[in-house]
Amino acid sequence: MAARTAAPEKRPGFFSQLRTLFRFTKEAYPWLPYVLVGILLVGIGLGVLIGFLLPPVAVWSVILWGVTGLMLGILAALMTMTRLSSTAMYKKIDGMPGAAGHVLSTSLGRKWQSGDMPVGINPKTQEAVYRAIGRGGVVIVGEGARGRLTRLVNEERSKVQRVAQGVPVTVLYVGHGDDEVPIGKLPSTIKALPNAIDRGTMAAVIKRVESVSQSLASLPIPKGIDPTRARAPRPR
Repeated sequence: MAARTAAPEKRPGFFSQLRTLFRFTKEAYPWLPYVLVGILLVGIGLGVLIGFLLPPVAVWSVILWGVTGLMLGILAALMTMTRLSSTAMYKKIDGMPGAAGHVLSTSLGRKWQSGDMPVGINPKTQEAVYRAIGRGGVVIVGEGARGRLTRLVNEERSKVQRVAQGVPVTVLYVGHGDDEVPIGKLPSTIKALPNAIDRGTMAAVIKRVESVSQSLASLPIPKGIDPTRARAPRPR
């Protein structure tokens, strides 16, 4: 019997990813096709106009500038669709348990370290606390009813302050109430924090905090987010 060979998983191509991205975004914004077509037409129109305005006016010059405008229009359309897809993703997961962890683990970039697993959780109500560490210090994010998060947030803040004295600790609550941060603005709010520690201190804080963090392997994970479906697909 011939040995079975494990064929490598075939990744979707660029146009397949682009089609998936378009469908995902169009579900949230049905007017997306009209906007993209409008951007392409504006790009072509500007290119043709430049071709007429720049001397010497020639057919080949107008065509060349028209093609250039088309290329710029395609680029602008892709950027617009990508931006809208991120907004659509935030709208889709807003209010779902685990949304904060998903956003923290995928949208903060290299200057911050976080994960999609909570560092504190109420198994009954699914209120959860997440943590991000970066150049702006330590950020504790509460997800759920604010009143029931007080104990979890205070426990995490005390733990961080005990092992990382002098490092600023910022507490954010995800939601749409007063002094709360909408899930779509969570990454930009964290990234806007001023640099308070250098890279060496950041690495030391991460090591110290992780060394005293309790393992959450036995605790239930908030259900409601499937990162493979909630994340907006991006063309590569």
